[in-house]
Amino acid sequence: MKKTLLLSFLVGLTFTIEAQNKDLRWQGLDKELDEMLDTWQAASFAVAVVEKDKIVYAKGFGYADYENKVKADEHTLYAIGSCSKAFTSSLLGLLRADDKLDFDDSPRDYIPELTFYNSELNNLVTIKDMMSHRTGLPRHDFAWYLFPTDSKDTLIQRIAHQEPFTGVREQWYYNNFMFMAQGVIAEKLTGKSWGDNIKEKLFAPLGMKRSNISIPELEKSENVAKGYELDDDEIKLMDYYRIRAMGPAGSINSSVTEMANWMVAWINGGQFEGKEVLPANYVQEAMSSQMVVSGGVPGEEYPDLHMANYGYGWFLSSYRGHYRVEHGGNIDGFSANTSFFPSDSIGIVVLVNQNGSVVPSMVRNTVADRVLQLPKREWSKERKKIMDEAEKAQEEAASASVSNQKEGTRASHIAEAYAGKYEHPGYGTFRVKVKGDSLFAFMPLQKVWLKHFHYDIFQPFSVEEDGIDEEDESPLRFNFATNDAGEVASVSIKIEPMVDAISFKRVPEVVAIEKAALEQYVGVYLLGPQEAKVFIKPAGTLHLFTAGQPEYELQALGQNKFSIKGLQGFVVEFMVADGKANEAVFRQPNGTFIAKRKQ
Repeated sequence: MKKTLLLSFLVGLTFTIEAQNKDLRWQGLDKELDEMLDTWQAASFAVAVVEKDKIVYAKGFGYADYENKVKADEHTLYAIGSCSKAFTSSLLGLLRADDKLDFDDSPRDYIPELTFYNSELNNLVTIKDMMSHRTGLPRHDFAWYLFPTDSKDTLIQRIAHQEPFTGVREQWYYNNFMFMAQGVIAEKLTGKSWGDNIKEKLFAPLGMKRSNISIPELEKSENVAKGYELDDDEIKLMDYYRIRAMGPAGSINSSVTEMANWMVAWINGGQFEGKEVLPANYVQEAMSSQMVVSGGVPGEEYPDLHMANYGYGWFLSSYRGHYRVEHGGNIDGFSANTSFFPSDSIGIVVLVNQNGSVVPSMVRNTVADRVLQLPKREWSKERKKIMDEAEKAQEEAASASVSNQKEGTRASHIAEAYAGKYEHPGYGTFRVKVKGDSLFAFMPLQKVWLKHFHYDIFQPFSVEEDGIDEEDESPLRFNFATNDAGEVASVSIKIEPMVDAISFKRVPEVVAIEKAALEQYVGVYLLGPQEAKVFIKPAGTLHLFTAGQPEYELQALGQNKFSIKGLQGFVVEFMVADGKANEAVFRQPNGTFIAKRKQ
């Protein structure tokens, strides 16, 4: 029986290849795509073309594993990045068809813990706004990329502290958090994880048997592409990026042959192999204009490329007289593009294991011209010429530029004064540490050397396994600020270009102290005529109380040194002799005060 099935599969495969070879549209295409691989120095890519309900072309080029020269084919799994977004929004389309929600509902009806930055957002944002990138929120991508978490609840909580840059529905702007939140809505309504919903409601009916939703799953699979970047004309391996809780915005891994099934469903009004996978009205609405991305007017060089709108998880444009629906995807080491032409019943999927690559769009356009029988354009050669000229112009501009660095300045504090823990509730926490005579910032996924730039401003340089990469200059700056007591209190970093620099507050590094060790600080201390009482609560925490003031908890910063919880810049240090504190020094913004223990 197994031999019969295998024989049937091989016969079918042979027929498909023969049919592909006889199609005049593909003559010379393999050679053209091979040249594109060399032009852009990509490790590999795979492409599949769908016509109506069939794959009419599918092939891999280059190496899925560049080091070991393992060839890619049409079944190789790649990370598809943000091409995942249309899958996530489709879950909501299915839930709407079941009368579980309406796109005009507030997302807060389904995620009670979701709070936005201001009342305008809380009152006006709808699910449809989230699906079409029109909430008024900028990307705030570093909030998940540099500070990853497995908890979607944590990411939802961060949204409350992320500043908008414009009003609701006033301007289109891409936002991954809003697609993560759509995944959470689906979870709340179904009681199942986003991943289980994707597998059950979309992968299974579409026959996407090898597709998965996480890097751990990808690593257990066979015929998998590794991710690469092009660094000084050298193809270098990149680690997989684990998107974790941000999964609904871009964590699907698939092959071009399985993504082709996804295209078939969209081309055929939600139908796949005679069965409805997506509601027809949702398909029509999702690929219709819901928000203007930009003017999208025809240019002089490309007069037949125009319109730039957005649906639900899809970009919409006019490509040489044909209505195109598409979405790209980028994640460490991978780039992708999924596109279809609904009026022509054509779909094209391109998956590439190169970071930030132009290959998906070059392959897509080259293939589209053939399948749509349009006059040929040398897309790859034209783009290469434009990019080479831009790179040359950039180098000339850089050599002619004048630095704004103020020479001869120095930091206002010694290095140790900048060390500590810094946090922002909409982003996360990182630490600044002193190593030798240098400062380093330790993010959850990245370590950077902070080189003094001028005054209290430092420039970050990435720390790699082989040392510090001083040639890769970042435009970011770490701008430290002090409080009224002259202590370093925060650092501002312009990591979201659409709003003011994000300010990370310096917070005390609290250490645990046994209850018995706290006994030496208990007592009454005299601040002139005023008494300050230090005592231990039953829970084993040290507290301070003075008449007319609230009761404050003292948090240990180290031996004999405590911060006053809730008050920035307030520190109490006890002077201890013979196992007992005889003096308390209160350091605060308005001065330093010494209190003697009352005998």
